[in-house]
Amino acid sequence: MRRLSTLTRGIILENPVLVLVLGTCPSLAVSTQASNAIGMGVAATAVLLGSNICISALRKVIPDKVRIPCYIVLIAGFVTVVQMIVKAYAPALDKALGLYLPLIVVNCIILGRAEMYANKNGVFDSALDAIGMGAGFTLTLLVMSSIREIIGNGTWYGMKIPVLADNHISILTMAPGGFFVFGCLIALVNKISKGKAPRKSEFGCEGCPSAAACGKLKPEEVISE
Repeated sequence: MRRLSTLTRGIILENPVLVLVLGTCPSLAVSTQASNAIGMGVAATAVLLGSNICISALRKVIPDKVRIPCYIVLIAGFVTVVQMIVKAYAPALDKALGLYLPLIVVNCIILGRAEMYANKNGVFDSALDAIGMGAGFTLTLLVMSSIREIIGNGTWYGMKIPVLADNHISILTMAPGGFFVFGCLIALVNKISKGKAPRKSEFGCEGCPSAAACGKLKPEEVISE
């Protein structure tokens, strides 16, 4: 049951985008079309799975003082592999995602799970966490992009939808529409979870690379935590 909870909590209760509010920039940028959203979700999940497994396996070998740079190097390696595969087999998707594909390296979801979970748990549990968080990220992108594409463009996955194709609300494909849908989904998840989703105060600051900058921790504490 514990492992089942680890696998499923990323979908609703600890959804990386709608609850933990991580990866907001790519979520808003690529959620204008369902095809782009699925591509980004699968790519991020693959990187998350690979990095979580490697970081968990090497957690006792990586020196604590340089763990963040080591994590970034490992994540960058997986991102490079994924990017090369996408370029080779899905050039249209690579062109559509543009800069956001290589920017998975600095996606807070990837680094956050490495620091908060993979660094403290076994390989199998870390893999389950990666799959669950990746599924939550992908489903969120799919729902956001479907709403924005169907209502904002009158299409879904390139297929025209009768009536909506000629009566679409174009603002939903723009930045204001993205923020509007994002806010509505956050409210919906909060309603579904009935307040059981973890609050920001329940998470420590030691897992955040920007902890020293915001004044919550001193620079020496960030290294020693």
